[in-house]
Amino acid sequence: MLTYNELIELRNKLTNGEIQLELAKAQFWGYFKEGQRSWNTKDWQERRLKFIKNKCEICSSKETLTIQHLSHPRKYSEYLREITREYAKDYMETNPEIKKSEFTDYVLKNYDYVPVPLCPNCKSKNPSERVRKIPKYRCADCKHEFDEAIFKSVNELISIFHENEEAYEVQDRCFVSKDKWRNKNNLASVQYWLQREHAKNKDSEQIEKEAFLLHLNDCIKYLSFEDAITACKKCAYNFDIKNMELCPKCKQHYKGLQYPTCIECLPEDKRKAALESIQFGKEWHEMHKRLGID
Repeated sequence: MLTYNELIELRNKLTNGEIQLELAKAQFWGYFKEGQRSWNTKDWQERRLKFIKNKCEICSSKETLTIQHLSHPRKYSEYLREITREYAKDYMETNPEIKKSEFTDYVLKNYDYVPVPLCPNCKSKNPSERVRKIPKYRCADCKHEFDEAIFKSVNELISIFHENEEAYEVQDRCFVSKDKWRNKNNLASVQYWLQREHAKNKDSEQIEKEAFLLHLNDCIKYLSFEDAITACKKCAYNFDIKNMELCPKCKQHYKGLQYPTCIECLPEDKRKAALESIQFGKEWHEMHKRLGID
């Protein structure tokens, strides 16, 4: 695992073009060992001694003090998705047109088509399919009964989409991706994924570099203790596990991070309502548990 100063050096080299992206990524992840944590390293321990204070900055306790980070690094994959979306958006704005033949080839190669049944009389979508009665279908719009529905072909839908992307006929999510996710898409979302793929192929190295640098910055910030405080074990546990912090008003009870005070410090009417809501939630949970649906 690279130290704080080594990470800064790696970031600077990558930013200045002194090292290639793939080599930088190899150096960054190559030093990771399974189960190893940054706070177990000698570098962390040495800098911790200089940073940590003699009491909890939240409750003033002096028992079992630790470094409490108020933010954590985002994953590289999260940044990669985010940057890719930005590049895809820019690409679509500058390259709005896609050749019909290219789009057709992409659809046929990457998606299975599950056609929507249409009424042969009025062409409305999704006529009711009957299990026992015959004819098999009955149109909810024109009341026509029939045994065989009609369908739009892939080429017909693409032609309609090419003329009008907001047409009623092309809004159905009837294109299922052939990958393991089997996601359902309409033609507008299929077009997005095609343009996203173009953008990614065109600027793949720049996208990866930007995402990797953002992730590096996060890791450097984390190791620098920039967004961190000294906290006791109890305050750190409540913050990390329960998303709670000490009430700034009474300094005795813990509260959710989204609330200004704890329940005990609320005005009487609001405190009563909050306690009733908590009690109702407990009773509801117990009922679900008894019914075996918990």
